[in-house]
Amino acid sequence: MLDHILVPLDGSRLAETVLPHAVAMAQAFGSRLTLLSAVARGDQVPGSPAVDPLSWQILKAESRAYLEEVLARLHEVGIEADRALVEGSPAEQIVEFARAEGVDLVILSSHGRSGLSEWNISSVVQKVILRAFMPVLIVRAYKRMEELTGLRYHRLLLPLDGSRRAEYALPLAVTLANSHAASLILAHVVHRPEVPRAIPLSEEEMSVVEELTALNRERGAGYLHNLEPQVGIRAETRLLVSHNPAIALHQLVEEEEIDLVVLSAHGYSGSPKWPYGSVALNFIVYGSTPLLIVQDISEEEAEPTEAQKAARETKGH
Repeated sequence: MLDHILVPLDGSRLAETVLPHAVAMAQAFGSRLTLLSAVARGDQVPGSPAVDPLSWQILKAESRAYLEEVLARLHEVGIEADRALVEGSPAEQIVEFARAEGVDLVILSSHGRSGLSEWNISSVVQKVILRAFMPVLIVRAYKRMEELTGLRYHRLLLPLDGSRRAEYALPLAVTLANSHAASLILAHVVHRPEVPRAIPLSEEEMSVVEELTALNRERGAGYLHNLEPQVGIRAETRLLVSHNPAIALHQLVEEEEIDLVVLSAHGYSGSPKWPYGSVALNFIVYGSTPLLIVQDISEEEAEPTEAQKAARETKGH
């Protein structure tokens, strides 16, 4: 299921926030871990000063030594891993390595060498998740765990909107819940219809809204009831009604003290025009817990953005 897990590291303590999660994932799925460090010369990063040959060799040697040191720490606690050093822009090299090596999951720290910022994810993470087209686990760097082993997920949340796409994340969530003896919460949010009006709705209009909400609530309850025995483990269900599903799910994370959110990149209304649907993107940008996103479309299915088209045309010339 997740045979090969990639763990990019940049030498910072913040980036190492991912290590306990990488260990937990590897143990749950029996995965092979690869630690990756990407080093870039000045001429490979626009706006950066050039690096002289000696400094460049020293930088690569330091990166190799760092990876070996992390490997040794993992070996001390019984975790086997490989390491790889690549040259070039970190985001591009992470994506290229993951594709070339058949990686099944990339685990990313929200922040790294550049430090914590008011942005919820760094620019490197943003670039990787938009181009990887594979499962990614984003670990919030401001919630650090010192021990490499012993991390356990206690309460997992899997949002489901009734679509097959949303259920792409179900097998991973079930395996993790089994491995960690964790509670798995299946949540379905009934989107309460809105009728944008400058004046209050009439009684007739309100009646239509209430009838449609009641119907969707009934269908949602039936969906969760029918899905529960198919999951294969005992799961809890939550049926919510909200004008904004993302807000309702964030509130549920807080109320239920969720320590891992698992969800598909797209749901019922998902479009291949974008690598992530609105709920997944909302959790990437505003979430505060570890987030495991299962990508349900391949790179071949995705539509290139205007920026990608322009960049490819420029390179072609």
